[in-house]
Amino acid sequence: MRGGVLTSCGGALAIGLLMSSPAQARSCSDLVATALADAEITSATLQAAGSFDLPPDMGPARKVNLPAFCRVRGVLRPSADSHIAFEVWLPEDWNGRFHGVGNGGYAGTIPYSGMESALQSGLAVAASDTGHSGGVTDASWALDHPEKVVDFGWRAVHGTAVAGKALAKAYYGSAPRKSYFVSCSNGGRQGLMEAQRFPDDYDGIIAGAPAYNWTRLFTGFVWNAQWLSRAGASISAAKAPALAQAVLGQCDKLDGVVDGLVSNPNMCRFDPVVLRCTGAETDACLTDPQLEALRAVYRGPHNPKGEQIYFGFPPGGEFVPGSAGWDLWIFGPSPGTSIQNAFGSNFIKYVVGAPQSDVAGFDFGKDFDALHAGLAGTLNATDPDLSRFAARGGKLILWHGWSDAAIPAQGTIAYQDDVASKMGADRAASFVRTFLAPGMHHCAAGAGPSEFGQNGPEPGQDDPATSLTAALHAWVEDGRAPEQVVARQMPLPGQPQDQALRTGLLCAYPQRAVLKPGGDPLQADSYRCTASK
Repeated sequence: MRGGVLTSCGGALAIGLLMSSPAQARSCSDLVATALADAEITSATLQAAGSFDLPPDMGPARKVNLPAFCRVRGVLRPSADSHIAFEVWLPEDWNGRFHGVGNGGYAGTIPYSGMESALQSGLAVAASDTGHSGGVTDASWALDHPEKVVDFGWRAVHGTAVAGKALAKAYYGSAPRKSYFVSCSNGGRQGLMEAQRFPDDYDGIIAGAPAYNWTRLFTGFVWNAQWLSRAGASISAAKAPALAQAVLGQCDKLDGVVDGLVSNPNMCRFDPVVLRCTGAETDACLTDPQLEALRAVYRGPHNPKGEQIYFGFPPGGEFVPGSAGWDLWIFGPSPGTSIQNAFGSNFIKYVVGAPQSDVAGFDFGKDFDALHAGLAGTLNATDPDLSRFAARGGKLILWHGWSDAAIPAQGTIAYQDDVASKMGADRAASFVRTFLAPGMHHCAAGAGPSEFGQNGPEPGQDDPATSLTAALHAWVEDGRAPEQVVARQMPLPGQPQDQALRTGLLCAYPQRAVLKPGGDPLQADSYRCTASK
């Protein structure tokens, strides 16, 4: 049966996607007649409970068991060059919440995996492909299509939220009582864009590892790729394990606990000279050109005047078996094949539209200012003024893995600090929390405890003490602000199934977890949160 709701989620439905007050839909198939400006509903089909062929998104297609739901598919066309495919899944047994799912990388597919978990948890859920089809690192769709860049930058996520809530109201007869957006990476940027531009869309937002300063971050990808493409400077992914061990040797003990993690990379002053080759080059050493390139990656992009463009990557995330660290994101299995190189070269060639086909011709002196001026207004979600979002009771949770090799965690800290500076520390503390996970890679996995309900609702995972998504619901609906969350270690390849997994305590920034005297460093209850030094 369809679940009832108590109150209507208020707020203006902007950008022209206003529902036209049709008669209330009485069945799923009736939703094809729902009138939405700049949108077309192409199908509405009631899916019986049971096996469902989940389409591919960032992974292969697979069969899953789902509860009964109304599957609505449509297309948003806010401009003449727009074709934003979206879906809205409306469970028959609804808990009254609406959930938006964001996209990774350059998007190009509907994130069905995130929709699946939300539906399993009883939420009405919506997502889009942001207006194009393609692989996660592919930006070829952007060349000479400025309206598609706008769709990707902010218009698709907003339009999908408006359409999704309108369809939920038409189907259930009342609007969602609360609306949430939870996503990571580009999805984290999308969440911040919603809070800044369209504060009425969502009551609560989780923006994980947000790529919010897109133009500067992607210029950093170009910086790393350029340095590693210099003569003799390419670093093989096979060298990443030795680099990781050297970093731990210098910095693991700085927090007083030797546990295989660099808990606070800001304290780590790693000098890679300890890896200088003294004889023939091997996977356990670095040549002088490689050392110079590595220092540039840690330092981050600068212009010829020495002014920093964006943060460098902190030490500590270089290698973990079975998880994408520096070996894949920064170094790559062969020269020029890193994930960062793919993102950066696509950015320069297709989004910026520069004539060069790779990153080699980019000039950090003259080219950055032009690309930043032309694209920041569309792609960057850097505005720290969240007063409209806060005024309507919105809550924002930021989080980031300290060992993220895709997006430096310092940027997320900087945004939290910018909000506090702009709005005042006390005002910011009333609606923003930030959590940093030592050893965690990009969005998941890594050497440290990295599962804490950060990527959306999961059936049966509704404890605010161990799930950020549940904590967000509790904060919005019950006024309980999250101050800490317990994270669980994900099993590593080859790890015995019966081996006890590590847990960790994540504290709201600027607090940090400190081991209690005599406590087990591998268990969260052995730690307490205290003011950071």
